[in-house]
Amino acid sequence: MNQVKPLSSGRAAAPGSVLMPMLFIGLMFFILGFVTWLNGSLIPFLKIVCDLSNFQALWVTFAFYIAYTVMALPSAAVLGRIGYKRGMSLGLAVMAVGALLFIPAAQSRHYGVFLLALFTLASGMTLMQTAINPYIVCIGPRESAAMRISIMGLFNKGAGIIVPLVFSVLVLSGVEQYSGATLAALDAAGREALRVELSARLVQPYLVMAGALLLFTAIIHFSSLQEPVLDEGRDEPARLQRGVFAFPQVVLGALALFVYVGVEVIAGDTIGLYGHLLGVQNFAVLTSYTMGFMVLGYLLGVLCIPRFLSQRAALLLSALAGMLFTAGVALGSKSSSALSVALLGWAGVPPVPDTVMFLALLGLANALVWPAVWPLALQGLGRHTASGSALLIMGIAGGALLPMLYGRLSDTGQVQSAYWLMLPCYAFILFYALIGYRIRRWGGGGGDA
Repeated sequence: MNQVKPLSSGRAAAPGSVLMPMLFIGLMFFILGFVTWLNGSLIPFLKIVCDLSNFQALWVTFAFYIAYTVMALPSAAVLGRIGYKRGMSLGLAVMAVGALLFIPAAQSRHYGVFLLALFTLASGMTLMQTAINPYIVCIGPRESAAMRISIMGLFNKGAGIIVPLVFSVLVLSGVEQYSGATLAALDAAGREALRVELSARLVQPYLVMAGALLLFTAIIHFSSLQEPVLDEGRDEPARLQRGVFAFPQVVLGALALFVYVGVEVIAGDTIGLYGHLLGVQNFAVLTSYTMGFMVLGYLLGVLCIPRFLSQRAALLLSALAGMLFTAGVALGSKSSSALSVALLGWAGVPPVPDTVMFLALLGLANALVWPAVWPLALQGLGRHTASGSALLIMGIAGGALLPMLYGRLSDTGQVQSAYWLMLPCYAFILFYALIGYRIRRWGGGGGDA
């Protein structure tokens, strides 16, 4: 562990002692958001470049998010050995390697190399996530942890708004010439030439990304970030033997994050595919709609938690809103744009079908789930906080599996009704908000969070 003066944990801290670490962590949340929400634009792009079905294209989300399951526990072990600050720097360096792998992937147009690059990127992000989420929880009072994570979410999802716009300008300019009808009209050689030209557009952006990640690696390494002091838990001998799995609130919290990340990725990463299917002209930037509503949700969290809204209440409202908007996606009109005109017409935002707008509104429902689950799940873990964080990070695997299931269902021709998959996910989040977070012992024991 680094030999540095630790930060106080779970107690009131001087504003100056919290501000600088939050700025550094905010930078890292922005980086994570930039890389994560690039997938929403990358999926329809690779579908064209590599000639994929919806199901095959969604292997992007699988390769990316399954890394969180594979690498979470190793990441916790790394943090235990080298500390949180050095773990953040190492995570950024691994991400830079993943960005560089996109160059041979683009040159070869081999889908497997693209997936390897995404897995490597996400492996570095797993180490980052395992470090920075408990860090931001422990940096100040526990009851305001969701507010601090909401501030970090503004950085993360703010990047999610910017990324599709940047990707559209740098990579998707003139993409209309790569439509299915245009490609079908060409011979095999013509299709190959167009796909090679399109794939080559990835080289320069990912080269710049790798350079930026290496720069940020140096910034964090030489920064004044201090190691956090984790909450002192009241461990009993039996719990010490069973480890983090002796704490139902964190195990159930990991399951809540599993379904949450699944629906978050479905809402953010399939909206472009769905919009393209419906003939929406600006389908490449639709992820920005979802991220915009997430930013609005985070702003509400910053303003309302804990002054007007408890972390549990925020989670409860999020689950109910998710169930409502899911019904809107599955049952909404594909021809009417009245909802988007009513909500965004004043800002001059191009209208989209109602069912697409309900999918974007899921960003608002999803925004406060992650910030609320973390402090509720980590309560009282003490020395198990690092492994508890790793277990919660493993829940991100929902982003690998549930979108794949959606892709399989949508390829059957039931694209709109496939979104019903999200309803039981929000139902489980509702269960966690009502009961799950209070369970402190397996077998029905409860307690106050």
